[in-house]
Amino acid sequence: MFEYFYNEVFRSVIIAFGSLFNDIEVHHKNDQDENWSVIKVPLAYGPTQKFLARMEQEADLNRPTQLTLPRMSFEFTNLSYDPERKTTKTQSFITATPDGQETKRVYSPVPYNMTIVLSVYGKLNDDMLQITEQILPYFAPSYNLGVKFLGNLNEVKDVPVVLDDISMEDDYEGNFETRRALVYTFTFTAKTYLYGPITDISGDIIKKVTVGYLAQSTDGQVLTRDITYQVTPRATKDYDGSLATNLAQNVTLGDKIITVNDVSGLTEKTYVYIDQEEMYIEKINSTDKTLRVRRGQDNTKAQTHVGGSDVYTITESDNKLIEFGDDFGFNGNIF
Repeated sequence: MFEYFYNEVFRSVIIAFGSLFNDIEVHHKNDQDENWSVIKVPLAYGPTQKFLARMEQEADLNRPTQLTLPRMSFEFTNLSYDPERKTTKTQSFITATPDGQETKRVYSPVPYNMTIVLSVYGKLNDDMLQITEQILPYFAPSYNLGVKFLGNLNEVKDVPVVLDDISMEDDYEGNFETRRALVYTFTFTAKTYLYGPITDISGDIIKKVTVGYLAQSTDGQVLTRDITYQVTPRATKDYDGSLATNLAQNVTLGDKIITVNDVSGLTEKTYVYIDQEEMYIEKINSTDKTLRVRRGQDNTKAQTHVGGSDVYTITESDNKLIEFGDDFGFNGNIF
């Protein structure tokens, strides 16, 4: 049942969460309302108790070096299953690697909630209020965080990050020289998904279909006809952006002769793709740079095209980049 896999889901969410608070600043102004100090608030991963203990150990305000305030830290503290976002276990999706060489399948992810606590430490109330106001407006009460999952499969999902609670603590004990510790704690829930193992199904893709028909005689003994149909799926649109030329003139719905700027990159008995229409080149006239074409191929519709429109070729390289779900021009009634 179990096999090794690691999709780095928790790591990806934690890194993305931390990136939300990378650019928070605190400004200090003089009597003329001019900035005399700008502090970029440092952010680190770690528990609150660690930073509080360090502040207590460095409580002497007269020391030449000490823990700089304000600062922030965050920590992943809890994980729970979310039944409200449950989907069918057997549902799966198929995707290809960016180079189109491999096709992968993974079952629908399982919804889990991650509790992440952001702690803000400071010694001045104004610093803490500045930081708080830079955070709260983005959470009403959630913020959609785009996170890339599954490595090179480029699976990007919006992970809602919900602000659940805010608590404030003012720890001020001891004599006058004892360092003051203001701590604001923001509790967030990141609604993420956990993916199972990814399966390589590149070898399962059907690249050629052969169907044979055998007809018997009326007495059921002698085979009187043997017909075989063979079909190799091919791309019905351009995938790799192979631009061959441009239209030299406008093309109307009824035109079967079209003029292009250059025919050197085109070949007879091949397909081209213009806007959302696929055409089949029957004849090329190099002298006047015209093409005799069949319009609206493979269930595409003939369209009007303006002069200057891009003409893309559909080549063997496009066949390797066919997207999952493409019906290759077949609609179930045509073989």
